[in-house]
Amino acid sequence: MSATLMPRSRRRRLDPGRMVAYVFLIVMAIIYIAPMVMLVLTSVKTLPDFNKSPVALPTEFAWSNFTEAWNKANFPRYLLNTIVYTVVSATIFVITGTFLSVAIARRFVRGGGLMFTLFLIALFLPPAMIPQFQLILRLGLYNNPIGYVMLFLVNPIGIVILVNYIRTIPIELDEAAAIEGCGYVRYVIQIVLPLAKPAIATVAVLHAIGVWNELVLATIYLTKADYYPITRGLIVFNGVYGSNWPVIAAAVLMIAAPMAIFFVFMQRYIIGGVTAGAVKG
Repeated sequence: MSATLMPRSRRRRLDPGRMVAYVFLIVMAIIYIAPMVMLVLTSVKTLPDFNKSPVALPTEFAWSNFTEAWNKANFPRYLLNTIVYTVVSATIFVITGTFLSVAIARRFVRGGGLMFTLFLIALFLPPAMIPQFQLILRLGLYNNPIGYVMLFLVNPIGIVILVNYIRTIPIELDEAAAIEGCGYVRYVIQIVLPLAKPAIATVAVLHAIGVWNELVLATIYLTKADYYPITRGLIVFNGVYGSNWPVIAAAVLMIAAPMAIFFVFMQRYIIGGVTAGAVKG
């Protein structure tokens, strides 16, 4: 019996389709990981070492690149600005977006279906840069941190994610809350928020990454150096140290590190949301 099973197991191990899938996944992993590995290696090279061979392994580690980038790129100021912009805009959007999504998902307001359709349509529309600029200018919020934060208070994809997830929450909880005399605010805070943590975490991560990496709006609406986010400050730094690629690579790594850590911290909530949606769907 074992003799008849051996050829089958060998054939299963040497399945051509599976081998092709493994090769494809390995190639895709290399394509995605290789630029990051090269960035890390470049950040710890000396400038002569980089000029000699940009793709080779470093002969000596220049950890001073990070210190030089931190001190000479005004990182503390730009990083503080970016953290404030990201935390404030993400917090306001998550709170207001959750209350709005509950009203749309449960049809507590008339035209909730139409509102959801408009958010879906907004996903495929280009940003209205000229009307947006005129609005900020007429409100007197140009070159103002408050005006810059207001640009990120609307995120259609976040509303779509929250509405679709809230629709999976049993409607019986609404009836039980109504019987107990629970108001709308209390219902959202005590019932919806704990149950929608995976969706809220997903929206918070996506929104925070978008604000953290934003460059176009920062270039248009912020012209004062004291208000620059980290991405806008990197352009100034690149203009001064454009030929020193190891120091620039160190600066880019320091910019990416906080969002990477934030994603790792929130990853378990995101995975929980995906698996919960798969079971309920």
